[in-house]
Amino acid sequence: MIHVFKEYCALLFFKGALLHDAKKVLIQQTKNVQAARQMRFTNSKEIVEMAASIKAYIYEAIEVEKAGITVPLKETAAFEMPEEFQQALDNDPKLLKAFKALTPGRQRGYLLFFAAPKQANTKLARVEKYRQQIMEGKGVND
Repeated sequence: MIHVFKEYCALLFFKGALLHDAKKVLIQQTKNVQAARQMRFTNSKEIVEMAASIKAYIYEAIEVEKAGITVPLKETAAFEMPEEFQQALDNDPKLLKAFKALTPGRQRGYLLFFAAPKQANTKLARVEKYRQQIMEGKGVND
């Protein structure tokens, strides 16, 4: 997949964490991205210069896919549980049941979203704002 941003464009490898990155050109977008990796370019000259390497990475990604190899992902329980959200779950059994009914990906999304702010008040405000959405079985971005 090709990503276009203001400062660069990127070739995204969905299972990039499994690729042998001999050239050390694959970038993990954020610390929370487990599988995908990007190969970034700031101008077309870089793409031309790296054409052979780009092809090699693409061919390797195809072989990984054909082999059916998957990236071992962290379990939801391994993600930080913000204290403010834990308190809300402890005080509301219906919220706890609704949260546990969410898919693991939606659970991780909420955990990351609720843990992101530095201030406890902001975390608490997010928990309260998204309480109904959790109860409806929706994810953060639904």
